[in-house]
Amino acid sequence: MATALAQRPVTLNDLEAALATAWARETSADPEGWREENRAWGQCAVTALLVQDVYGGEIRRGEVGSISHYWNVLPSGNEVDLTKQQFGPDVEIDNVQLRTREYLLSHTDTARRYQTLERAVRRYLRRAS
Repeated sequence: MATALAQRPVTLNDLEAALATAWARETSADPEGWREENRAWGQCAVTALLVQDVYGGEIRRGEVGSISHYWNVLPSGNEVDLTKQQFGPDVEIDNVQLRTREYLLSHTDTARRYQTLERAVRRYLRRAS
């Protein structure tokens, strides 16, 4: 599917590679807990927004213990969770609900982190083209 992020269609592998490079302390919801060894930490909301930018679909929110977690359900019905690995293997997600992008972007910090991540992903995809 085409996206405003790139001049050509973006595969899921392309997007995963771009995100893995672009995730940083300043795009994490928990910059104090973020580590190079776990770059996905705190990146779920902003990542879910970018996945929705590229592929459409819905954003889901659940809880891993007391931590909010976001991922996508594509128009095909397939679930895409590019940050689940931040929690380690055998993670269980409870209290699943639908969330809108407007809800996520109504939080100033999330909107700022999303814009920062989107710019970094755009740069990566431009170089990879």
